[in-house]
Amino acid sequence: MNLVIVESPTKAKTIKHFLGRQYSVKSSYFKPKYVVSKKVKPTVDELKAAAERAKTVILATDGDREGEAIAWHLTQALGLENPKSQETNHKQIQNSKFPGLAKAKPRAGKIQNSPAVERIVFHEITKNAIEEALKNPRGINMQLVDAQQARRILDRLVGYKLSPFLWRKVASGLSAGRVQSVAVRLVVEREREIEKFQKQEYWSVEATLRKENAPPAEAFVASLTKQDDKTLDKFALPDADAAQAVAADLVGARWQVAEVERKEVRRTPPPPFTTSTLQQAASSRLHISARETMRLAQQLYEGIRLGDEGEVGLITYMRTDSTNLSQEFLGAARATIDRRFGHAYGLPQPRRYRTKSKSAQEAHEAIRPTDPNRDPETIKQYLAPRQYRLYQLIWQRALATQMAAAVFDATALEAEARGKAHAWTFRASGSVLMFDGFLKIWPLSSKDVLLPPLAKNDPLAADDVSPQQHFTVPPPRYSEATLVKALEEHGIGRPSTYAPTISTIQDRGYVERDEQKQLRPTQIGVLVNDLLVEHFPKIVDIQFTAKMEDELDQIAEGKMPWVPVIREFYGPFKENLDEKYQTISKEKIAEHIQAFANGANGADGAPAEPQACGKCGKPMVVKIGRFGPFLACSGFPECRNTKPLGKSLDVKCPKCEKGDLVIKRTKTKKTFYACDQYPTCDFALWDKPTGEKCPQCGSLLVEKRGKKIACSNKDCNYAKSQPNKTEEK
Repeated sequence: MNLVIVESPTKAKTIKHFLGRQYSVKSSYFKPKYVVSKKVKPTVDELKAAAERAKTVILATDGDREGEAIAWHLTQALGLENPKSQETNHKQIQNSKFPGLAKAKPRAGKIQNSPAVERIVFHEITKNAIEEALKNPRGINMQLVDAQQARRILDRLVGYKLSPFLWRKVASGLSAGRVQSVAVRLVVEREREIEKFQKQEYWSVEATLRKENAPPAEAFVASLTKQDDKTLDKFALPDADAAQAVAADLVGARWQVAEVERKEVRRTPPPPFTTSTLQQAASSRLHISARETMRLAQQLYEGIRLGDEGEVGLITYMRTDSTNLSQEFLGAARATIDRRFGHAYGLPQPRRYRTKSKSAQEAHEAIRPTDPNRDPETIKQYLAPRQYRLYQLIWQRALATQMAAAVFDATALEAEARGKAHAWTFRASGSVLMFDGFLKIWPLSSKDVLLPPLAKNDPLAADDVSPQQHFTVPPPRYSEATLVKALEEHGIGRPSTYAPTISTIQDRGYVERDEQKQLRPTQIGVLVNDLLVEHFPKIVDIQFTAKMEDELDQIAEGKMPWVPVIREFYGPFKENLDEKYQTISKEKIAEHIQAFANGANGADGAPAEPQACGKCGKPMVVKIGRFGPFLACSGFPECRNTKPLGKSLDVKCPKCEKGDLVIKRTKTKKTFYACDQYPTCDFALWDKPTGEKCPQCGSLLVEKRGKKIACSNKDCNYAKSQPNKTEEK
């Protein structure tokens, strides 16, 4: 007999049809095999022994995909019977919708005295929630387990297969990942947008107006919007001449109010926190990283000791994409709002929010305090400073969602002026907060702009008409908060993956935070991204990754089997990887690195003149390390001299007059500027040089904080302001 092994039962059945009896065709089923690692075997043995003595084993892991998978793995590792299960439904789905899929095999090593097994889920660690969960045990949701298995296997296939490719072809210590590499691509592409951006000049005209005979204190500012009833776009006045022509036409013009519109504007609070929005708010309001936010939230969820009360869970489960709030919380929140702020701040009916995520049904609630009566101030003494600030943020946001809307009195005004050649329309708007509502507890950046009482046809006096110069600005770099938002908007990752992904790309050295805490790609990050985009485009394709996330959601909903999803991905991926191992040589990678390095040094990709080694005089060549390209002596191993490869500023070193100043970073990621002839020349600056020389002493001028340019010579006091130009997007 000949044994033929394939990965799919359906494929086995088809092949068997073509072969004779001398062939046995079996399917490996393409399923993972789980083994208990030596590290955790003592824990498993301890749990097994405890389970044998127990009447009932209650699986109380978290209620998301990861928690559900842990519960299932426990039944397998401990040899427990699966609890009364949604597995029945799961098997029906498999057998009816997806013929050919094998049923789940019983776990090995079943314990002798098998206890009853129950699965319970709660979303807050409180007495009531746990007691309620114990009254309502359920089965293990195998759809969630399958979705988690599929995600983990996909991530392992990409990471475990692509990372060794990078080690062999580029440099050791590099890594790739299904989600992390897409996150790096977003940062790299944003940086390229910024580098390619060409600023465009445009002008506006502003008029300082007041009612005729009114005091100067009642003046307000209006902006030009129309010429002869034609609306002007942003670039209608491209230069100073065009703006000055408007101002000249308005000399001696008569001004009057053309339209006044007043209305009441109501502003409602933002929805309660999901994992993504909590990370964004903690980053922007508290300046706490995504990883630290989740660490603190885990502590608040699992319990803080509150004096005589003991350990108390302060917030609900923090990995969620739902904006739902329980009826119990809504009632308690209303009572708290009435008591603390008064009846006017409450709502006649609870405010509910629509969850945007398609898969949010598996996470039952938004992130909220377990007890809205537990004011942050009353427990501040028991919390670390950052724990307190995060709890306060969650408490304020959750209560704000159930408070009355803020009410503004908004006024919009159009003023007309008849110039020598044209009629010009200017617009001003203002608003005054009449009732703060939810803003009492969740303040937003808004400033009252008060317009004086005016009516249509009221004559106006123009105190000043001034042209204003502007320049368009490039898109901003990502912060941790905006990168989390981008990942969520693109449908990449899950609540449980945002923080680890952002931490990983920084820990790997692909992305770093600058002094403004904005994310920039490193040289090695750009290099690895470009290699993956060129040779493995699907892996770093945003739409493809989002499609995979959608398929994982469908697995969680029982609409799609998980094994075919992995098989369909792995086949083409492995084929492409095998081809790249054969077709991409180290020489080809070296050419790519050389071109990249030339660009990093300010060149256009053309071959650079080789530098001489400062120790032996031989040419320096570009090499790649885990932190990016660097220069190494071609005389290696006899000469081991290396030099960092920094981005040139096109500024000559004032000390040796041979080298150029390049951007470098310390081990702590702080930027400085140094001569590329180091160690022969040790010239360095902390502040960025402009390339200009000081008119007083001849030293380099550098950029200082506060839009100031100053002399780099500490003994010289020369300083000036940077050119004043207002930049708007």
